[in-house]
Amino acid sequence: MIARIIFCTAVLLATLAVILIAIFSPIPHENKSKNSPWVDLSLYIQQPKISTLNFTPKKAPTDVGALIFHRLLTEGPENTSRVVGKAQGFIIPIQDFANSAFNIIYLTFNTNEFSGSLSVEAKSLTNDNKEELTVVGGTGYFAFARGLAVFGQREREHSDNFEATYHIKLQLKFPNKSKTIPR
Repeated sequence: MIARIIFCTAVLLATLAVILIAIFSPIPHENKSKNSPWVDLSLYIQQPKISTLNFTPKKAPTDVGALIFHRLLTEGPENTSRVVGKAQGFIIPIQDFANSAFNIIYLTFNTNEFSGSLSVEAKSLTNDNKEELTVVGGTGYFAFARGLAVFGQREREHSDNFEATYHIKLQLKFPNKSKTIPR
């Protein structure tokens, strides 16, 4: 009889130990990149595909007052790459307006992973091949985003200014992404 009591007590204590460990054990470490407030993206800005029947590309004048553009945002540098959104902008490349708030590039995303937009401020533009721009905000997935955007023209053998492809590397920080909001 005493053996049964010892056996039942041992089984009860073992079961109780398993339950207590399951309840009070720390949560396993998740992938840090998933919960990280930083997101790195590498995208390409390309000319939309236009019918060439009655269209002859012309070189943009160099003495323009403002540059307005509408381009596609793709995952890769090829024209056949998946389109993830669009890039639109309004830039005044005159010295008096170099620090103007009008010099903004809007990147709009419409994918399953990212849905929203980013505003990139293009201050102090130069004619270099690479520009460091500032991400000043966003909407949707990119709400309250801040960060850096490195913008540069991709080298192509048969390229002219009209069909140029631009590479943009985004390093974004989200101030509220590190905290989980209970639902």
